[in-house]
This record gives sequence, structure tokens and C-alpha cells, in this order.
Amino acid sequence: MGQDYKTEIRDGMAIDWDVPIELEEGLVLRCDVFRPIKEGQYGVLLSYGPYGKYLAFQDGYVSAWDRMAENHPDVTQGSTNKYQSWEVADPEKWVPHDYVIVRVDSRGCGRSPGYVEVWSPTEAQDLYECVEWAAEQSWSNGKIGISGISYYAMNQWQVANLNPPHLTAMCSWEGAADFYRDGSHHGGILCTFMKNWYDMQVSSVQHGLGSKGYKSRFNGEWVSGPLELTSEELQANREDLGASVLAHPMNDEYWQSRMPDWSKVTVPFLSTANWGGQGLHPRGNFEAFTQAAGEEKWLESHGIEHWTEYYTDYGREIQKLFFDYYLKGEDNGWKDRPRVQLQVRHVDKFVERYEEDWPIPRTEWKKLYLQPQDQSLGDTPSAETTTVTYGGLSDGVTFVSPPLDEETEITGPLASKLWISSASEDADMFLVFRVLTPDMKEVVFQGALDPHTPVAQGWLRASHRKLDTEKTLPYRPYHTHDEKQPLTPGEIVELDVEIWPTSIVVPKGHRIALSVRGRDYVYPGGADQGLSNMKNKFTGVGPFLHDDAQDRPPEIFGSDVTLHFGQDRAPYVLVPIIPK
Repeated sequence: MGQDYKTEIRDGMAIDWDVPIELEEGLVLRCDVFRPIKEGQYGVLLSYGPYGKYLAFQDGYVSAWDRMAENHPDVTQGSTNKYQSWEVADPEKWVPHDYVIVRVDSRGCGRSPGYVEVWSPTEAQDLYECVEWAAEQSWSNGKIGISGISYYAMNQWQVANLNPPHLTAMCSWEGAADFYRDGSHHGGILCTFMKNWYDMQVSSVQHGLGSKGYKSRFNGEWVSGPLELTSEELQANREDLGASVLAHPMNDEYWQSRMPDWSKVTVPFLSTANWGGQGLHPRGNFEAFTQAAGEEKWLESHGIEHWTEYYTDYGREIQKLFFDYYLKGEDNGWKDRPRVQLQVRHVDKFVERYEEDWPIPRTEWKKLYLQPQDQSLGDTPSAETTTVTYGGLSDGVTFVSPPLDEETEITGPLASKLWISSASEDADMFLVFRVLTPDMKEVVFQGALDPHTPVAQGWLRASHRKLDTEKTLPYRPYHTHDEKQPLTPGEIVELDVEIWPTSIVVPKGHRIALSVRGRDYVYPGGADQGLSNMKNKFTGVGPFLHDDAQDRPPEIFGSDVTLHFGQDRAPYVLVPIIPK
């Protein structure tokens, strides 16, 4: 019986290039299979996504690769690195341990034809069918794991919702879960990331680019297939994601159809977050761990660049223990491992620690009250009835604590309660939780993307202040985003602002601060060049900017915003203190 794909023996692996996966509807997706040369049945690590399975990491993401290879030599050691691809496993680090690696090009991208509609219910169904296809192959033991970073992590929550029978375990490495709250509209404020990312990383490898696209260093073939379509044909074959984000400013059916029902997520998983991923990647990993119905779930959180730890020995060894247990049945103690592994962040290092749950059960939740008279943070509410006003598109106002009497660990989710009024019908709140040195210089970190990332951030559009009372927790306000409640100019409203989880051990003598702003945080030390796969220079928030003039018309959002204090109004930030 003939096959319409090519098989090679290279670098200690059998590689099947462009294997067809026929979906129930008749569309044929293409995948690459990296497997042990010795015939047998093996556990499978599968990924499905749009970044082009034939595109080498080193070619598509030059600056990210160079930084990782230079700073983390363990990533490149033990591999020829000839098969490295963006945000998916290096087969040379897995196949020798008796795993099969399957990389699927999602519909309309790379070598797979079809209409591109990222994270759609159609894609979730495709991934379901790919899992079941992999389970039936001669080289498979029927136990399928899904593994990958970012896109290849985010769609895991969606397919887990569908419960493919052979989906055995998942590793979602820095993967958002709620496309509205985690990515497109932070607190209801439109983020330009999705549009810019789509233009740079998805359209650039769309199926049908032919010779106008990349040539693969893996095998000399065209990354986006030999078919060459006109720009008009290509455009007709993909959703205009930027337009869709603009067209769906509320959490409507478009976004809800992409959202997992956590009560149906029961597959065992390892969820890993990045403290510095504000704007896309920590929130969903914490939500998955706390909300998913299954009992077999583990959480890990770390720092540094978004793409790096997945490939380091540290990250890969955690993954291998997890998958060895579930896909190979090895009795390696994984099941008895504490559920939470944290790289607790200090100003100059990370310190590993295990915990039994998240948020950490022994957390002491401390309210630090905003003091209007001297713009400080204090232990008791201000007795003064007064106001503080700032420009709606300005850097706002910052409230700073006294120097800390002792070293203090802050690890967990934060929240803030404010009372505000606006001179217009709305206001956008940008909250930044900061750490300052004794000489008042800001402590920033290499974030998931931006090298100058503040400790934590939160956002809320005042007209989106309506809470879901069933899902809201004191430390995690949960907004419905299902109706606008415009302000009457001068009307005082109460706001609960979610600030994404973080970790920082603040040295004695340092200060903590909360900035209440009318625009994105800007790192005071100047812009970074950014990354080759991103459009904008990095000014402190990476690619997660909220500067779309259609979403934030200055005549509304440039109006003065007033913070109110006194009587029953005691604004605060809720901070998770971890006792020594």
C-alpha cells in the first residue's frame, strides 16, 4: 500500500514528513511525525497550531532563539537543533526517551489547507480528531499527550472541554484560557496584541504563500506549501482577526464559544505560568488550576522569557516526569508530588519552593489603604473626605508605602477597590503594583517578553464594572463584561479591579507602590528594541498595548478622573503576604 508522504532516517529518528490526517468533513491536515527507529508502540506528544511545522525556530524567531541559545546553553546541548520549531518540543530531546512527537499544521496554516480562524470551535474539533487519529497509528500506545507553549497551550483547554477518549495528559506551558479577559480586552479595554500578532506570526505562514513564504531548512520544502495564491485569495482564506476583536467589545458568543467550561476539564494536566507574562500568559494557567473540575492537576510558575524554560533542562525534566507517569505508566512518584511548584521571585534570583495549593493556604491577605493627603499606602483608611484628580490619558497618581521594616514576600493574586468619578461617560483604569528601592528607583524584571516589566498589573474599564457575584472572590474580582454601564459625569461608582498574580520578595528598606493610571505603564528607562517577531518596540508592557483610538476615543477617555476618599469610601489594594 502506497503512502503520499516521505519517510527518512535522520539523526537517530524516523521522520515522516507531511503525513495526511483526514478529518471527518474531508479536509486533509498535514503533520510531521518524529519517532524512534525501532518499531514499537510509544506515548505521543502532539501539538496543533498555526506557526508552520516546517519553519525552523532559528529562521522565524531569530532574536528569541539567539537570546535563549546564548543565555541557556543547556537548551542547545544534547541536540543538533536541526528540528527546533517555535514553542513546540525538540524531538531530539524526546524521541531517544521513547516518545513520538507529532506536529500538526492547523487548518489554513503551513502545509494544511483551509480557512484560518484561530482558536475557533472548528479548530478545537480538529484537535480532537488529531488526538484520536494519533491514538490509532501503529507507532502509538494509545496514550496521547498535548504539549506546547502559548498557542499550543491555549487550545489545550478548549480540546480538554471536548474530552477526546485518548487524551491522557496535557502540559499547557504559559497558555491563556479566556480569550476575552486574558488577551483581547483586559478589564474590557481593547488590547492591540491580537491584531499585531496575527499579522506577524500567522498571516506570515498562511497556507498558499508558496515561494513568497519561508523555505524550510529541515527539508528544503516551502513552509506554507507549494500552492501560491494571490494576496486577495489569501485574505479571503483567513479571518480578519483585528476586525473581529473590534467588532466584539463585550464578552459575547464569539468569545464564549472559545472559552472552556471548566466543569468539563477533567484530563490530568501540568499548568505552568510566568510571573512576568502580564497581558497574556499567567492568568489562564492559574485559572485552569483553580477552576478545572479534575483532581489530577499541577501548577508551576517561573520567570524569565516566555519561550525559554520550556526548553531548559529544568522545564523539560518536569515535563518528562509528568508524561512518563501518564503516557508510559512509570511509577516515578509524580502522583505524590506537591501540587504547586513555584520559582519565588527575589530582586536578584528565583528560589524554588513547593506548596500544597493555590492561592497559598497560609496567605495573610493585607489591605493597604490609599492615603490622599500624602499619596502613601497605609494600614488604616484615611479619615479625610477628599478627592484626587488626574488626567484620563495621563500617568495618573502613585501611592507609595513607607520603607518596609522587614523582608516581605508577596505571592499570589491581588485586587484593588476604588471609588471614582469621571468628567465623561467612562474611564479606563490601569493599575500597576510596583517595588521601589530605598533611593526610589523602580525594580523591574525580564518579563515574558518585555525586559523591563513591573511587578504586577490590572485593568478595568469603568463601564464594565458589573461583577459576576457567583465567581467573584475577594482576591479575584470577576466581571461579566456582558453589558455596558456608562457613567454619568461626576457620578461616583465603586470599582473592583483584578490585578494578575505575581511573586516578589521585597527586601527590607524597599517600598511598594500602587499607580492608578489613565494609560499603559511606561518603563522610565526608555524603550527596548523588542523582538524580531513583534511589531512594536517594548516600552514596559511588551506588545500588550491599549492605544486603539477607536476603542479609546480621547474625548471620552481623556477626561479627568477623580478618586474619592472618606465616609464609606476607603480605597485599598489587597496584597497576599506569605508569612515566614
